[in-house]
Amino acid sequence: MEKLKSYREFIQFLYVSNGSLSELETQLEIAFRLGYITDPEPCDNRIKHVRKMLVNLIRVLNQKLNST
Repeated sequence: MEKLKSYREFIQFLYVSNGSLSELETQLEIAFRLGYITDPEPCDNRIKHVRKMLVNLIRVLNQKLNST
């Protein structure tokens, strides 16, 4: 039972991490619009990559959780 609780907590942490990633994406867009950065593409690509990893990890952990 304790293992299930820690899985749920970790999944919740990953959801929060995904939200933080969205905040970073917003800040990147603001910095671009204000002229602080000229090319947001490299950071944007990394954000997309990290988001894919997070979403996949959440999906796998949820599947594991539901199979137990």
